[in-house]
Amino acid sequence: MTGMSVRPYWELRFDAYGDVDLRQRDRLLEQAAQQDLTDLVVFAHGWNNTRTMATRLYDRFFAPFPELLGEAGPARLGYVGVVWPSMRFADESLAGSTPEPAPGAPPGLDAGTPRPGLDAETHRALDTVFPGRRQIVARLAELLAERPERPAALDEFGVLVRGLVRVHGELGAAGDTADADADEDGVPAMFGADVTEVCERFAAALTEACGKTDAEDRAFPDSGPGGLWDGAHELLRQGTYYVMKRRAGAVGREGLGPALGALAAVRPAPRLHLVGHSFGGRLVSYALTGLPEGATVASVTLLQGAFSHYAFAERLPHAAGRGGALRSAAHRVRGPVVSCHSHHDTALGLLYPVASRVSGDDASPLPGDTRWGAIGYHGVQAAEGCPRLDLAEALDGPFPAEGCVSVDVSEVVRHGVPPVGAHSDICHAELARVVLRAGRIGAR
Repeated sequence: MTGMSVRPYWELRFDAYGDVDLRQRDRLLEQAAQQDLTDLVVFAHGWNNTRTMATRLYDRFFAPFPELLGEAGPARLGYVGVVWPSMRFADESLAGSTPEPAPGAPPGLDAGTPRPGLDAETHRALDTVFPGRRQIVARLAELLAERPERPAALDEFGVLVRGLVRVHGELGAAGDTADADADEDGVPAMFGADVTEVCERFAAALTEACGKTDAEDRAFPDSGPGGLWDGAHELLRQGTYYVMKRRAGAVGREGLGPALGALAAVRPAPRLHLVGHSFGGRLVSYALTGLPEGATVASVTLLQGAFSHYAFAERLPHAAGRGGALRSAAHRVRGPVVSCHSHHDTALGLLYPVASRVSGDDASPLPGDTRWGAIGYHGVQAAEGCPRLDLAEALDGPFPAEGCVSVDVSEVVRHGVPPVGAHSDICHAELARVVLRAGRIGAR
């Protein structure tokens, strides 16, 4: 590909069901063998609206690698960008950048300020991600713009969101409950619970996000009289996340896993290093479950992973008879599985647990209960022998050779605007170094 900061670079493109673009895959297999690569870094994005956004992220993240490798001896490194159909709301920053004001926004309304209605870019993205549901999307946008006071309107909104996320095929073979995280089985109850209560909880979490950002970040205003509709907007956002989360698991297991198996069969075979941001972290983790028998990867690095922090647990603290959905997947990695996490990530620290907790069975939560935490906020939990490192230790100290590792990257992953905070602030040379250290790339 032209215009990328690194070479050689390839793309692997998948559809919503995990089917890979065969021409791209075959080109990668052929050229990787010809170039006699020692290592291949495979990066899966999280929520993006377009292929352009995904490749822009890869270009920025990979840019420090050549200088960091320097005279890396025998290392011959190649790069792969995974492109899969996902979306983000237009008010979310991308890779740490400030979101642009939505088209048609009133003058003086900055990108971090919530606005009535559904912006045009997000509306178009919803139409694309949910084909055949244009009328539902249009009515949702109309309700968000009007913000009617009658309770029946909020109930209608909840019914429409449920209709939107239950897209035919999304809950079928490619996205069934087999890929649910440790704490989430089937359809989340937030889509069946009282919609007013759900919106109240989301509105409260959005208000709390104001106090969770750095002093230099723009304040998120109080929800005020329209707070329930702010919560309704968040319910719609979480609905899209639910679909993207299930899709990420399906694409990883059904698509990327087999493609990695084909790469592992290349002779000479490069060492495979998986990197995933947000739901892309879920995608590469579930790719481990789709590897052919006997195939392994060299390392996995999760950047603000948007799935359960108990996913790799042998036993759940709150359910000793159960383990995490990925408890056996780490054995398919010869090196470490690294979870980079930051307490500046309000998407994972506030909104993720609220969306997971709205289930009707938490009337008496345990003190300090963290059943619904995200791996990109707390790191790996309940995995035996998992060291917890700060960034300096990860960059300069001995790096664990195998097993799960949690690295607190709050020192650099810290900038972003509400409601997602620093969730996408991942393009840093320090994180590129973590990937290289985890994979022992250039240090044989």
